[in-house]
Amino acid sequence: MMQQPVVHSRRFTSRIETPDGVWVYWSAEGREDTSRVRNLSLGGLFLETLASKKVDSTLQLDFLVQEGQISADAIVRRAEPNSGLALKFTDMRDEDKLRLDALVNRLRKQQLRDNGAKG
Repeated sequence: MMQQPVVHSRRFTSRIETPDGVWVYWSAEGREDTSRVRNLSLGGLFLETLASKKVDSTLQLDFLVQEGQISADAIVRRAEPNSGLALKFTDMRDEDKLRLDALVNRLRKQQLRDNGAKG
């Protein structure tokens, strides 16, 4: 019996694909924009944008979701030209962490429901 290789992720928390309705207002170095969140975790997110940012650039984020306003600081970990930015959260107030946790849990449950409906 052959064993499958184990693939390890550098991520501490798994990301969840987000529906079209999750957007974030962000600002960095005097530029402000609103972008769709492609995927999200308690540790970070992938932001769809054509804007170019260097790795290690910092951004301020503000979500407005049904869980309430979520504000966070983040750093660019990876930039994908013409696609977006992979961000890692660097600072967030405790109340924002609670709302982010609630948002991620809601999205996970929604994804499970949607996947169950397809099966």
